[in-house]
Amino acid sequence: MQLSVIILNYNVRYFLEQCVASVQEALINIDSEIIVVDNHSSDTSCEMIKSRFPNVKLIENNSNLGFPKGNNIGVAQANGDYVCILNPDTVVAEDTFKKILAFAEKQENIGIVGCKLIDGSGNFLPESKRGIPTPFVALTKIFGLYKLFPKWELFNRYYAQHLTENKTGEVEILVGAFMLMKRDLYNEIGGFDENCFMYSDDIDLSYMALKSGKSNYYFHETSVVHYKGESTVKDGLYMKRFREAMQFFYNKHFKSSAIFDYFMKIGALFFALIKKYQGNIKPIEVDDYILLSQDENLINKLEKQLNKKLIRETKLDSNTLFSHRNKSVKPIEILLDNASFSFKAIISFLETHKNQGFTFKIIPKNTAFMIGSNNSNDKGIVVKFD
Repeated sequence: MQLSVIILNYNVRYFLEQCVASVQEALINIDSEIIVVDNHSSDTSCEMIKSRFPNVKLIENNSNLGFPKGNNIGVAQANGDYVCILNPDTVVAEDTFKKILAFAEKQENIGIVGCKLIDGSGNFLPESKRGIPTPFVALTKIFGLYKLFPKWELFNRYYAQHLTENKTGEVEILVGAFMLMKRDLYNEIGGFDENCFMYSDDIDLSYMALKSGKSNYYFHETSVVHYKGESTVKDGLYMKRFREAMQFFYNKHFKSSAIFDYFMKIGALFFALIKKYQGNIKPIEVDDYILLSQDENLINKLEKQLNKKLIRETKLDSNTLFSHRNKSVKPIEILLDNASFSFKAIISFLETHKNQGFTFKIIPKNTAFMIGSNNSNDKGIVVKFD
């Protein structure tokens, strides 16, 4: 078997359903398997997998064992030559695995391969590629120096800015939302460290691959949606966990540094003060809805659910969309019907129309819900309809 896709789930039933649906489409003609590890969800995630995806291997844990251990359990049951660690709040294109496996096969000393991640509004997520967060590099992240001096090599290492988002190349650290590697390498380096704090498990695994003599790569030729959700909201708790994660990483691989810890505490305080005055992100008010679908009956269901008259278009036509956009003052929400358009076409559409006054939701094929988010800090939204 060529590939095992491991999806660790905890209480994100609708995101999981869309994710697995997209993965199934992407694994057609690939000798593969999907393994869903559920960390004792209290929603209907497991029931949904059993009823809709009976061919998926489902592992039901009796408690929430965390990200590292949950994924290790999944990989232990895998049969593929390659494994892909994949978050449940992702959407892959139909050719994502075909492309990334072909790339991996061409590399002589392959470690971990990541891909281009975008948020629910189509914007690139910079954590798709990162550098080793040495104490100095971590401080350039905390104090935002990578934003102030993006072209200075001294300050641009945290997000591996030596590579643009549209250039494939070697990087040091990849994000746990999408990590593809050989199963033998995963086992050789011990998988995810089950003692890791939040935010350091993927850093540690990437670094362990480098220490084994392998090369990690960022691959830009396929885009995957990652609804990051509330786990990345930049508040005081985030800063505390970030500092703890860095301390864990340094204590394991380098010498602990009292000076670094001091500056991290100052950075966390500085960060918290800024956020206090910035306030919370205000919800985006939508003026009109456009349904992109070839299904005439779907518009009636959605108009009933939203209690609003919808415009229906049958093609992903930019000119038509902008003609509607010019008539509206507020943002327009675009509802993308996956029964009419492939995930690949939808992902490309998000990237093409990012930051142009639109918000987006996807209606996965054979479902009665739509799902989306408006930015990388926005918790994903699920709207159910009859």
